[in-house]
Amino acid sequence: DTFQSLITFSQNHLISLFETPYSSLMSSISPHIACLFTDLSRFLQGTGNVSVEAAVHCFFDSLFPLVHTHIVNPGIAGSIGEDSYNGNQLGDCLRMTRQDVNPFGPHPKAMADTLASALRAGRVLSLTLGVGLEVMNVTEMAELSKECTRALVRMHYCSHCRGLTLIRACSGYCLNVMRGCLASLSELHNPWRQYVTVLQDLTHIVAGAHNLELALLGIRGQVEEAILYAQLHGPRLTATVGVSMHSKNCMLETENMLVNRIFTFTGYISRYKSFFSILPETLCEGEMGIDELTCWSGDDVVKR
Repeated sequence: DTFQSLITFSQNHLISLFETPYSSLMSSISPHIACLFTDLSRFLQGTGNVSVEAAVHCFFDSLFPLVHTHIVNPGIAGSIGEDSYNGNQLGDCLRMTRQDVNPFGPHPKAMADTLASALRAGRVLSLTLGVGLEVMNVTEMAELSKECTRALVRMHYCSHCRGLTLIRACSGYCLNVMRGCLASLSELHNPWRQYVTVLQDLTHIVAGAHNLELALLGIRGQVEEAILYAQLHGPRLTATVGVSMHSKNCMLETENMLVNRIFTFTGYISRYKSFFSILPETLCEGEMGIDELTCWSGDDVVKR
């Protein structure tokens, strides 16, 4: 959910660039923005055969004809986007030559490299969380043996036959029953502990050197710099040099959202490293392990 929120925010952040100052491109570039972020989202989720680098370069290929005809050479703005054969032919030609002409300088490659590194770590973390969910779902559906079922009934209900409906099982008795019932799950302790360690390492990678949040929020800045590069190096200089402070302010306002959530998550998950090894104790510390003077031993009421 955090990843998807970042994708949506970053998409809206980029759209705002084409609301001002490049409003003339808005209607034409919107489908290509949607396509770019759909591909990034699919890559994070691990669905489909998506290349981050290809998605980024496809976006810039589509951006080039619009920038060329609306900003660098506004005199031919009507040539792109029309249904005429010549208009389509010009747009296709510009798209195909974008990487050779290199109108946006180093910015498309820099954006593709940064996003690819950050999203790969995020993708692995997302898929790893999915594996953990599958493990937990399996444990919820684990069947109890007949011996375990008898032991649980005896621990919970045999005291009722004597009218002792308020007496609780002795802690030691409860632990013996639970350890027997959960013996198969205790074997998951070492793999689960290793799994949690991997999760912690991945979250630090996502929030650290390959910061997914900064990479996504940096898309608008990279696109803006690319357009400015095209303006400065185009056949006609149509704009003054300047970088919108709005982009930087938006980044500062949302900075560390992912980092804060990730470190909250790692602190939470680290408490469950020993989940399967202490599961019997955890269950017996609940309703059954009330601190009273007497308890049910399975055969009689005894002093605790």
